[in-house]
Amino acid sequence: MKHTVSLFITLSAFWLLNSGHYSLLILFLGFVSITLVLVIANKMDVVDQESQPIHLKRNIFGYFGWLIKEIVQANITVVKHIWLSGESISPTLKKIKITQQTDMGKVIYANSITLTPGTVAIDLVDDEIIVHALLLKDVESLETGEMDRRVTMLER
Repeated sequence: MKHTVSLFITLSAFWLLNSGHYSLLILFLGFVSITLVLVIANKMDVVDQESQPIHLKRNIFGYFGWLIKEIVQANITVVKHIWLSGESISPTLKKIKITQQTDMGKVIYANSITLTPGTVAIDLVDDEIIVHALLLKDVESLETGEMDRRVTMLER
């Protein structure tokens, strides 16, 4: 039920932001369309903790702030090494252990790695992820486990 309420709030906010019209008829039609979507989604049994991860709401904004800072720093590093020439680049492929327990936590971690410039999550198998990095130090920073620790805290 709480996931359905969360989906209703999310759809309502999205609809109101995109609509820009607040007359009684338009609001009623929006309510009817959102209700119809909720009925269909519930009949399809797709409203669950994966479609509405409300358990992440406590820590998600702090994690996004940290991730944006990491993305900016990685962008600067990648540009610097591209300008320095190909000799400063050390492509690396490595398996890294992960500590996430849920599928969502593993996917968030893999996507966070891929969002960070210079690194790509290639494969995710059980408790290991294969990462390709433009620089050896990027893999070493992943092995220290800061991102892994933050994602693990996020899924709790």
